[in-house]
Amino acid sequence: MRDFIGPHTALTTDDFLELALGTPLALWLGEDGETPDERAAREAAGRDILADDPGLFDRTTALAADTIGRTMPELLHLAPAGRPALTGRRRNQTRGKGWAA
Repeated sequence: MRDFIGPHTALTTDDFLELALGTPLALWLGEDGETPDERAAREAAGRDILADDPGLFDRTTALAADTIGRTMPELLHLAPAGRPALTGRRRNQTRGKGWAA
């Protein structure tokens, strides 16, 4: 089965993501075996794209959170992290800096 988005055909999940982002995934994720120069060029291109479209990061983050929420909601069930107990050494280091002794 084929899905069409405008004049584009999306056959895979990657196709849908590339159409949603408007850029190839390899631009953001890199490719196996890329050289340091290739990585630097890819990252520079990514910075240019984000500078031209500052809202892209927020839209992409929202898309990722929505996708995770629909497909793997258990990943979004976060428990609050407890505050670590102060050890004797740590307690002595913080004395006089606003921490109760």
